[in-house]
Amino acid sequence: MLSSKEKQIIQTAIRDIHDFPEPGIVFKDITTLLNNADAYATLMQHLKQRYETYNLDFVAGIDARGFIFGSALAQMLHLGFVPIRKKGKLPHDTVSESYDLEYGSDEVEIHIDAFRGIKNAKILLIDDLIATGGTAEAAVKLIQKSHGECVEACFILGLDFLDGQQKIQELTRVYTLIGID
Repeated sequence: MLSSKEKQIIQTAIRDIHDFPEPGIVFKDITTLLNNADAYATLMQHLKQRYETYNLDFVAGIDARGFIFGSALAQMLHLGFVPIRKKGKLPHDTVSESYDLEYGSDEVEIHIDAFRGIKNAKILLIDDLIATGGTAEAAVKLIQKSHGECVEACFILGLDFLDGQQKIQELTRVYTLIGID
């Protein structure tokens, strides 16, 4: 469990950018968390302690900010890291999953051999933020389609006023460090 002191250290290191990318939006900028060594270390140590007993096979991160947390955590846990990327960004044969956007759709992909042939590989999915949950839902389904088991989806920030976390809880457990009302 994240202590109130740890939560404060992490939360105060995240900058709010008002009216980005459009008026009325408050963007949560994690670059200030990443360049604050103490806050980033606090976050990563918490995640390491949480997941070191999960008996995971891989950590998967969603393009692109999930790569930052996921690859560091995978290294700390001595696991392989698997990138889940937007369509057309991976160089080898892939499996894809589409999801709906407000206007249109998009796709995420994973290499066909991402889990190195391990059936029912135990995967932690990680990203920086969960909002409506479309990308995360597609990522969980992609892991399942690739014969992996998503044991939990972890998000640094969760927009509690949207239904993304509930959507993902229908597919796997969800852990969000900081909820935003």
